[in-house]
Amino acid sequence: MDSRSPDSLSPGPDAAAATPAPATVDLAPLRRAARPRWPELAVWLLPVAAWFLLPEDLALLTQIAIMAIFALSLDLVLGYAGIVTLGHAAFFGVGAYAAGLLAAKLGIGDPLLGLLFAAAVAALAGLVTAPTVLRGTGLTRLMVTIGIGMMLFEAANKATDLTGGVDGLQGIEMTPILGLWSFDLWGKTAYVYAVVVLLVLFLIARRIVHSPFGLSLRALHMNPARMPALGVSVDARLAAAWVLGATYAGIAGALLTQTTQFVSIDVLGFERSAEILLILVLGGAGRLYGALIGTIVFVTLHHVLAGIDPEYWQMWIGLVLIGIVLFARNGIMGAIDPFERLLARKKTEP
Repeated sequence: MDSRSPDSLSPGPDAAAATPAPATVDLAPLRRAARPRWPELAVWLLPVAAWFLLPEDLALLTQIAIMAIFALSLDLVLGYAGIVTLGHAAFFGVGAYAAGLLAAKLGIGDPLLGLLFAAAVAALAGLVTAPTVLRGTGLTRLMVTIGIGMMLFEAANKATDLTGGVDGLQGIEMTPILGLWSFDLWGKTAYVYAVVVLLVLFLIARRIVHSPFGLSLRALHMNPARMPALGVSVDARLAAAWVLGATYAGIAGALLTQTTQFVSIDVLGFERSAEILLILVLGGAGRLYGALIGTIVFVTLHHVLAGIDPEYWQMWIGLVLIGIVLFARNGIMGAIDPFERLLARKKTEP
């Protein structure tokens, strides 16, 4: 029996000091990683240089910027969240048709409103499809994504009164951006518009992947079995990544509609899903810049080889892809890693 008084059993004034404080997460490294570095400025000066050096190819450069956003959207889904999909063009097409129908059927041709509307519709499509896609794993999930893409393609093909079917959606007219910059025949406005949107979305994606949420996505990708034991809501995080990727893809589709003022049913095609997957593998998944570099290399190769050998250009691109897979399994960005480590080692050496 303890003879001490109740007062003597209560914690003393120094007890709080003796109790260890709850652990806190240091977010400073994540914030530092999210900040742009000076060498990256050279990458973003390339569009400026292209404006002056390639004035006759602004339409092609605009397509590169749009496809880079599309590849970025797949990188968020596949490269960071690890969700394998071959139906990502479904959201690209949803965004393209959303922006096109808003302008052609409702007469709302404001580009920024079109982007927001397309992003919202694509995000809704991602939210609706997320439970079905995430229910499966591996090949089952892959087949579900293909099925979703095929269903939307056939729906657009049959709804000719709304989408134009195989003839495409026409009659799209865009008003000047912010009432100041009209879309011209030379593609100058379209190019600047696409590059600015790409830059903004890239910076947002960079901030996301270097946040605690992005860190948890990487952990899920690397060790999905362990994360539930740590109390992490796996389905919620994967669904958020899926919706985010769908939103980015929808914006890319809307940009294509606005800059071409036409929507082809091919925006929903399986070939577009396969192509964007090849682009991401080429550049390197899970790196953000891999999506950009892969797009530049693939579209440039496509353009050059199709001009040199219109009949067999796909064979040559196939050979290039096989070579990259054999000698740089993590894509072009993966091939750069050894050089980055070498430079970092030299900087730390006395």
